[in-house]
Amino acid sequence: MGTKQTKSFLPRVRVSVPASSANLGPGYDVLGVALNLFNDVEISYKKPKGNSDFLLRVDVEGEGADFLPRNEKNLIWQSAKKVLDLAGLRRKGHFHLKVHNRIPLARGLGSSAAARLSGALAANALANDFLSQQSLLDLTAGLEGHPDNVVPSLVGGLTASAFVGGEVQFVRLRPPRDLRAVICVPGFELSTRSARKVLPKRVAHADAVFNVSRVSLLVAALCARNYDRLKTAMEDRLHQNYRKKLVPGLERVIQNGYRAGALGVALSGAGPSVIAFTDSSRAGKVGEAMRRGFLSAGPAAQILILDFNLKGALVRC
Repeated sequence: MGTKQTKSFLPRVRVSVPASSANLGPGYDVLGVALNLFNDVEISYKKPKGNSDFLLRVDVEGEGADFLPRNEKNLIWQSAKKVLDLAGLRRKGHFHLKVHNRIPLARGLGSSAAARLSGALAANALANDFLSQQSLLDLTAGLEGHPDNVVPSLVGGLTASAFVGGEVQFVRLRPPRDLRAVICVPGFELSTRSARKVLPKRVAHADAVFNVSRVSLLVAALCARNYDRLKTAMEDRLHQNYRKKLVPGLERVIQNGYRAGALGVALSGAGPSVIAFTDSSRAGKVGEAMRRGFLSAGPAAQILILDFNLKGALVRC
């Protein structure tokens, strides 16, 4: 892990990290795209006075403000602490963490990846950027257990990523400018851990080949702007069929999206949100149709119509 020693803090750092949608159907734990919906984090540091030791204050606004930890158990701080420990900085002094969450929690939009990444980025900047981008990726993706959300949230765009010998390798592509993401977010949470528990430990060879063909077709279709291939390209046999029992109305949501003119529809990450690719003229109609799909099974849902994010996380000192 490439580092340089640092012995001092900056007084304050602000970080904005975008949401992300992973998998996009067949690209399980591989594909991800950044979205223009941001969490903002500010970390301030003050030197201790006299015998004053470590003190942490956490303020949270927006999503999760009523229940997220406001102590050392906070996910953002846990990530930040790992970076500070790697920097060799003694955690004496007063740290103030201000969080404004806009990314819905446990909805398949990369909220945990954004939290871990924002903490790591803020702490790294606070400690004078001693970690390289590669080291930050390896650290945060390791904490997540998979790189498909962390990578697009850090670098923006559409990304394909993989762990290679403990290191994250990725390729970044520019999402088509003429497409928008319609996200249908139901009013219930689904943890990634729960969504992974329903997956089989082994899959049939035919299913593996099916997904290899679809993910290849998906990347090629997006690069070539051959959008009439997206419906086929976003089919999946590795995770979505197993997870539909955890997401009431999923099949209806997908069907409604296509009937309203969506180009491609799939579960967003581990769910329960659903993402559709469409042009701007149909985005509202597609979103409303998907919302009705969830309502037919019981849960209410909100619609987010988002542009793809191209810049990734932003750090301001």
